[in-house]
Amino acid sequence: MRVSFDLDEVLFVSPDTHKTEPPLPFPFRKIYKERLREGTPRLINKLQELGYEVWVYTSSFRSEHYIKSLFRHYGVKFDGIVNAIRHQKEVQRDNPTILPQKMPSNYRISLHVDDETVICTGARANGFEAYQLDAPDDEWVEKVIKRAEEIKIKKSKKE
Repeated sequence: MRVSFDLDEVLFVSPDTHKTEPPLPFPFRKIYKERLREGTPRLINKLQELGYEVWVYTSSFRSEHYIKSLFRHYGVKFDGIVNAIRHQKEVQRDNPTILPQKMPSNYRISLHVDDETVICTGARANGFEAYQLDAPDDEWVEKVIKRAEEIKIKKSKKE
């Protein structure tokens, strides 16, 4: 089963409003200015230990190389990355109808974690489950794992 995460306001947060992972050492903190929500590396690695594929699905234009490189410094390796460029090329394509900015179901992603209400409320209609994470939450790691496990159990009962 695949789980994906948005970047901005989900994995990348402001240290003024959220607990964050320690900044990267110099000179890397000058290259990678984003700060990770506290618990991000632990959560991603735990999900992968539990057998989940973990992806990034973002509407930002950050390059795949940039995302991979930043997270590698925190000991994280994603199984897949969809940025705005890939989404436009593979999902929107030449479709004259404007599609939602994220369509995790196109990549067989079962659970997407996002901060945007519009993405989360339209999730089921677009073939995936969502977990909305838009505020500081000290228990977010456990809640995301619990939600992923619930979906996995529900999916296995259907098969």
